[in-house]
Amino acid sequence: MTKQNLLVALIAVAVLLFLLGASPFFIVDVTQTAIVVQLGKPVRNVTTPGLYVKVPFIQEVTYFDKRLLDYDSSAQDVITQDKKTILIDNFAKWRIVDPLKVYQAFQSQRGALQRLHDIIYSELRVELGRHDLSEIVSKTRAEIMKVVTERSNEKASAYGIEIQDVRIKRADLPEQNEKAVFARMQAERERQAKQYRAEGAEEAQKIRSEAEKDREIILAEAYREAEELRGEGDAKAFKIYADAYRQDPRFFEFTRSMEAYKKTFNGKSTVVMSPDSEFFKYLKQR
Repeated sequence: MTKQNLLVALIAVAVLLFLLGASPFFIVDVTQTAIVVQLGKPVRNVTTPGLYVKVPFIQEVTYFDKRLLDYDSSAQDVITQDKKTILIDNFAKWRIVDPLKVYQAFQSQRGALQRLHDIIYSELRVELGRHDLSEIVSKTRAEIMKVVTERSNEKASAYGIEIQDVRIKRADLPEQNEKAVFARMQAERERQAKQYRAEGAEEAQKIRSEAEKDREIILAEAYREAEELRGEGDAKAFKIYADAYRQDPRFFEFTRSMEAYKKTFNGKSTVVMSPDSEFFKYLKQR
């Protein structure tokens, strides 16, 4: 075989290997690290980005992300110290600091993520089980999450994983508990509303009673003053009549009789009296 034919054969083999995915080259991105595995055993840890060579069919490359990663779990049940069940939706920030340990333990980044989930959920369940629901919701959440982060990181470090932060994104009651809580809240609000209405009705009755008492006092005072004024007026009138009578008793008697005639004979009254009555003495005189 000539050298030219040999070169053509080698090129053909290389092209065939490329088509079969058996390239001897692999690229490590700036965001990645790589583990070169030979017959199931890691033989090289590549942490610097660039173009590298491997043995086709014998060596394989497993990539790991070396950036800060997000872990976002689905909501799961946790029982608090006061025996309340809550749905915890948490997230975490983590990174792979030792790809070789991760590969030896899990063979892939996906396997590491599943272990990470188990570690964080276990620590959350333990720590939240030491606190009441009110503390988790409002008082000591930051302190609780700090403890969970530290303990989770201690366990994850054995696998070449660093956990930088664990947080509760959302804490809800299960649906059946939610309905019971809402029912209790509604009953409590209705009880308070009834209490407020009863207190308002009682206060309104007090105000009405006070107003009625003040009204009666005002009317009584007004009646007393009216009677006093009327008495004073009558006294003055009697005094005037008496003075007039003393000056000319006959004239006074005459004027009083005229007033009596005027009131009696007003065209609307019928009077039945004897013609000899003293009442008509001024009508008989000529």
